[in-house]
Amino acid sequence: MSRVKEPAGWPGLPPGDGSAAALADRVDALFSSVGQRGRVIVRQLPLSVTVLLVVAAAWVFHPETLADPRFRLALMAHTALFVLSVAVPWGRLPGGSYAVIPALDCVAVGFTREAGGPNFNVLSLLLVFPVVWLSVDRNRAGVVLAVAATFLSTVLPAAALGSPPTQGSVIRTIFLPLVMAAIAVSAHVLAGTLYRQRQNLVWKDKSLADTAAESMRRQQLLDAVLSTVNVAVWVVDPDGNDVLTNKALRADAALSLTAHPAGRPRLFQADGTTPVPPELFPAARAARGETFTDELFWAGEDEEMRAYSVTARSMGSGNGGHSGAVITFAEVTALIRALSAKDNFVATVSHELRTPLTSILGYLELVLDEPGHEDVEEELKIVQRNAHQLLGLVNDLIAIASERIELALQEADVASLLAGVVASSTAKAAGSGVELVLDVEQPLTARVDPGRIRQVFGNLVSNAIKFSPDGGRVIARAHRAGSHVVCSITDTGIGMDGEEQEQAFTKFFRAARSRETAIPGAGLGLPISKTIVEGHGGSISLRSAPGEGTTVTVSLPVS
Repeated sequence: MSRVKEPAGWPGLPPGDGSAAALADRVDALFSSVGQRGRVIVRQLPLSVTVLLVVAAAWVFHPETLADPRFRLALMAHTALFVLSVAVPWGRLPGGSYAVIPALDCVAVGFTREAGGPNFNVLSLLLVFPVVWLSVDRNRAGVVLAVAATFLSTVLPAAALGSPPTQGSVIRTIFLPLVMAAIAVSAHVLAGTLYRQRQNLVWKDKSLADTAAESMRRQQLLDAVLSTVNVAVWVVDPDGNDVLTNKALRADAALSLTAHPAGRPRLFQADGTTPVPPELFPAARAARGETFTDELFWAGEDEEMRAYSVTARSMGSGNGGHSGAVITFAEVTALIRALSAKDNFVATVSHELRTPLTSILGYLELVLDEPGHEDVEEELKIVQRNAHQLLGLVNDLIAIASERIELALQEADVASLLAGVVASSTAKAAGSGVELVLDVEQPLTARVDPGRIRQVFGNLVSNAIKFSPDGGRVIARAHRAGSHVVCSITDTGIGMDGEEQEQAFTKFFRAARSRETAIPGAGLGLPISKTIVEGHGGSISLRSAPGEGTTVTVSLPVS
């Protein structure tokens, strides 16, 4: 006889966590709690109860049948099988040993039907109980055993009791196993389908539970991070409504008002005096999908004003839309005040240095004009040249500290200014092996400060030559574009990466490559040029790539 593994809960199936599998889980828990023997008894019980009902019906309608010793023997077989279900320690036997009970049930049903005679032919329906029991197992051997037991239930009783074959018995011998085989296969397929469906439900519930647990863990981690960092974080939806704020933002009196417009917040631009209109508040801009980095704002009133570096990033939705934004506020009040103090110090020291330097240059000119110093004239000119260089650096420091430059505007030819700078830089370029090319339209008249614009061109051309240590080409271009004069200086030098480009216009910034190769400079040329150009109402931009060179473009309004 084939072994059939007893289906006390499908193998490999974890207990479900959701309501969809709750009933099945309770049934599994019940079956697991009663043990192997209890499960066999539960499966045997429906047939045993039905046989008792058949006995009661026979006692009422056909009492003479109960007097038949063959019928009594068949009933004793049913009783013995129920006793075996209760008495045998099935848990200690090999798996699937219980299958002997439903198989013998089929034979016992056959004997009961045969002993009862024609009045009890309907008892063949009792075969459904053991057949289904055997067939619902995932092992297909149960289906084969159920069909075989059904066939034996039609053959063995007739042979054992010596019943002569009749047309009805022959038909039963052929069709009853076929019908029970159909029932067995259907039960097996249905049980497998229900198992797979339930398994899917259970795994989905488990997946949902795992996802919820992971979401909770991430939420706890996010809460811990947000409550630990000293940067204020504010998350808004596309309408600018609060989604999340951290402790640092709620604890900051100035920022908490900013996060709640009803509190009449006061927000100022980088100068600390110009109010920011509500439509340009960081939250309003971020809600519209704008992204910005390290923009300076002031918040608060009078002595309580604080400076914040504000950054915003947009959050995308699954369909590519805009689902809100994250805004961070880093307080930089102490840094801004320290930078202001540094600038004041630099400006003060620079002013103190400019006076004696001017005096030194004046006396040097007097000495050089006087005869009798021919033997040290070269040395005096070196001193004069270095003093002029030092005075230029002092003036640059003063300009960069004040961030404002006095301009003497007048009509001037920008093309001629650029051409003059290129001409004066030709010798320096030749000494570095750099080819200097001029490409300008003539004339390009604009209202500018000629001295300051010449200073800008000088800084840019000087940088282009310095940062082409291996030679190459520097092209100076100028042309008119609408109401602006556009000038560009392009070199084929060492170039800069993206991070260096972001810092290029920062005071005292020098690229790593320039420090490594000992290229001279103080990191003031581009910041000063930017201040001068913006003072004219123009703009300056930079485009570069490592190893490919740099292009700096200056746009100046004609008037």
